Amino acid sequence: MEINYPDAKRKTTFEEGLEFQDFVADILHREMGLVITNYSSRKWQFNIGENRQGIEIKLDRRILETGNVSIEIGEKSRADLSQYTPSGIFRNDNSWLYIQGNYEIIFIFAKKILCLLANSGKYRIDTLPTIQRFLLPLSIAERYAAKTLRPKDLGYNNES
Repeated sequence: MEINYPDAKRKTTFEEGLEFQDFVADILHREMGLVITNYSSRKWQFNIGENRQGIEIKLDRRILETGNVSIEIGEKSRADLSQYTPSGIFRNDNSWLYIQGNYEIIFIFAKKILCLLANSGKYRIDTLPTIQRFLLPLSIAERYAAKTLRPKDLGYNNES
């Protein structure tokens, strides 16, 4: 499914996310025996979720640089729209696992835990032109993640 983000800083943002999703899917299969069946069509993604297993995967390039995991809670397809649509952990779909990270560190969270943390009022909420997110400090993310993976420690090189 081809998607364009007209307000993205880089035109390759969507493709970069797909490549990371494939990278994580490969790690999950090799290391944990989890096989992900991604939905390709807009209809299935919107009506059910990203995949049959209910696993959402997000690329967050700047985790180590910022010291925060940037968890999506709302989005707009264009900056000029007035309303944000619930997305990420607040999207009403089949997801129960939320995987976020980059080629150096990957967090596997229970989606319910992230919703509780987001609604706790303890963490900063950022509103950008096309996305709303809450910022979870790295130390808190490591505490609440069901699992933390470091691909290099598992023998994967960056962007394999």
